[in-house]
Amino acid sequence: MPLFEHCGGRDIELIGQLADEVDVPAGKVLIRQGATAQEFFAVIQGSMRVDQNGRQIAKLGPGDFFGEIALVDGGPRTATVTAIEPSRLLVVGHREFHSLLEQNPGIQLQALAQRVRRLAPEETT
Repeated sequence: MPLFEHCGGRDIELIGQLADEVDVPAGKVLIRQGATAQEFFAVIQGSMRVDQNGRQIAKLGPGDFFGEIALVDGGPRTATVTAIEPSRLLVVGHREFHSLLEQNPGIQLQALAQRVRRLAPEETT
């Protein structure tokens, strides 16, 4: 998973201890725009639809993650994310997410950089 690719074995073990693996059915809304953040998600298998203000802005698949923005800044969720198909996710709760960032602050910076790259318009030459 790109977000954790620079983590060492000890850090990966910690992530495994802090995360729960869950299966979700197609159509399950995982987060709603404007809601309070309670967890961070990483897609292991399946796909997710990301809507903002009622319009699809992205589709996520294995290796992608979501839910970190509101956990990092304490603000409301910035989008609604719904499972498109039956999916398997890693879920890290609010307290565990902050514990992980305290022990490995590089994850936060990498998550931010990946999110900015995804949102930046493609350069044309």
